[in-house]
Amino acid sequence: MFKKLLSLSLVMLTCLACNSQKTDQIKVGDDDSLRTQSGKEVSFLFIKHASFVINYDNLSIQIDPVSKLEPITDYSSFPKADFILVTHEHFDHFDKDAIAALTGEHTQVILNKNCAEMLGSGTAMSNGETLKLRDDITVEAVPAYNTTADRQQFHPKGRDNGYVLTLDGLRIYIAGDTEDIPEMEQLKDIDIAFLPCNQPYTMTPEQLAHAATMIKPKLVYPYHFSETPIDEMQKALEGANTKAIFRNMQ
Repeated sequence: MFKKLLSLSLVMLTCLACNSQKTDQIKVGDDDSLRTQSGKEVSFLFIKHASFVINYDNLSIQIDPVSKLEPITDYSSFPKADFILVTHEHFDHFDKDAIAALTGEHTQVILNKNCAEMLGSGTAMSNGETLKLRDDITVEAVPAYNTTADRQQFHPKGRDNGYVLTLDGLRIYIAGDTEDIPEMEQLKDIDIAFLPCNQPYTMTPEQLAHAATMIKPKLVYPYHFSETPIDEMQKALEGANTKAIFRNMQ
């Protein structure tokens, strides 16, 4: 069932790319797969909005799994996750039922403090903390928050997490819900960045481009973009010296 779901999802996804000087530095296949420095495969399965799966070395890493947000996702059809990362407690990122469906005997759930308290289990991480999951896997919790004066109530500073996930040297930044915060300039050697772009909760296309310029990733996947027009994001990213790939992540 999962293989059928993976195949169907990849067929349905729309890919629009912005080429730049860095496109030859990282190769992404038609199935959103690439290789780490020692040749291990990393692939992405995009589900919706902020929910996606990172597959690496026979491990399944679920990011912000949510079942009830349209379109409804049946997580019982997925394999049990090895790791689940949750950025914050909003309904489109935190779902107890989805976590329960994905949790097996050895699943490790990593969340911010509020989500850990709401779930009653899991490993809570705060901004600035690093956790070693395996010899070749680390996760760093980094800030994610609003800076615009009338939007700080959505994502206050210090509460939510973004994550930098390092898989065999490949560094993946999962921004969570954030604007183009100054801490992004401190992120180093990011290969792939998942950056949100929808108002009023996260970034404008201009902020998206500014974030990409600060982070300097080799590849950007805009996600959590709701009704933001893709052409506006493409245009804004033209000068960001990165490659952008758009998937069906409204």
